Amino acid sequence: MRRTFKVLFFLKRDKQKANGNIPLFCRITVDGKETRFGMKADVNPKYWDVKAGKAIGRTTEATEVNRLIDDTKAVLYKVYRELQEKENDVTAEKVRNIFLGIEKHQTLLELFDQHNREYKLLVGKSIVQSTYNKYRITRDHLAAFIKEWYHLSDISLKEVNHKFICDFEIFMLSKRGCSANTLSRYMHFFKHIILLAIKYGWLSKDPFSDFKIKRPKTDRGYLTQEEIEILMNKEFEHKRLNRVRDVFIFCCFCGMSYIDVKNLCEEQIRTSFDGNLWIMGKRGKTQVNYRIPLLEIPKMILEKYKGTLPNNRLLPVTTNQNTNTYLKEIGVLCDIKKKLTFHLSRHTFATLTLSKGVSIESVSKMLGHTNIQTTQIYARITNEKIGNDMAIFAEKVKGMESKLAVNF
Repeated sequence: MRRTFKVLFFLKRDKQKANGNIPLFCRITVDGKETRFGMKADVNPKYWDVKAGKAIGRTTEATEVNRLIDDTKAVLYKVYRELQEKENDVTAEKVRNIFLGIEKHQTLLELFDQHNREYKLLVGKSIVQSTYNKYRITRDHLAAFIKEWYHLSDISLKEVNHKFICDFEIFMLSKRGCSANTLSRYMHFFKHIILLAIKYGWLSKDPFSDFKIKRPKTDRGYLTQEEIEILMNKEFEHKRLNRVRDVFIFCCFCGMSYIDVKNLCEEQIRTSFDGNLWIMGKRGKTQVNYRIPLLEIPKMILEKYKGTLPNNRLLPVTTNQNTNTYLKEIGVLCDIKKKLTFHLSRHTFATLTLSKGVSIESVSKMLGHTNIQTTQIYARITNEKIGNDMAIFAEKVKGMESKLAVNF
């Protein structure tokens, strides 16, 4: 639909002042609907051309008034063009309010960019690089969506409603080929920005209030004790594979994430209250404290590399990408059908500790989680755990069967 935009300057003759001058006003019209505002300037009506909407003559006063008119018109047209690029619903009142500074023109991508600039400064301090990258990627997906769906370069925050979110979901699933699980992560980052807009007073209502972010439960893999033993006992031809295997096994017995084991240093290996060595530190991702007793197998791995690595490193951790590439190769050589990734070691630790009777509260603390729900995502209840628990239960109710025989 073609829009119309007009700017007209006129004298408000019912407000004539004692000296005969009349206040100058501006009228903005968009699609037939108008609004007006005072220019804070007075004009002698003898020197005003009604048809041209300008002052006439070569006086200093006329020149100043016409310069004010030209400058105002140029800015109003600029505001209108910018609104057209970022909003579907452009009104005369919006143009006027932005020009007068009554309403700041806040847009989604501008806020996202501001947020990302601030987050980039926090990388290595309170957040990790991967978290910043996820916000940046989410922003890029939204920019592509706005361009394709709305044919705009950006969009006003006030136009982000329930339908906008539903359309973005469709776009991500159909055009970007996202899985439901990946989409849920992008939606959480998007929602974080919307909550910021509400906090800043730029949005009065949460458009996510009626939208449920769907996060399907995934079957997170883990290695069994037998599979871990296969890895431990395999000697690889290439040194790089042995090193990656060692770090992976280390984390199967302590649950550390990639970034935390990469940054592991001597100062983190400390004697605890029980007289044994523990790993103590803060998670790089969340800055949450973790405390992990150092078992014999990870202790042996640390001893293997003691004094052999540069920069006082404790373990030979390569890049995350190389680590996962080599683990894939290791899985093939060990005939393990599961997809080996470094994060699988963390899942394995959570599952095996639970299956061996360690409480979920203790596992949660060792993983550096802030709530049990997060731990439940990682951990699986294995058949071995169920069997052990029921064996304990059976022992406790032993003798009840004799009573059953008497009564029945």
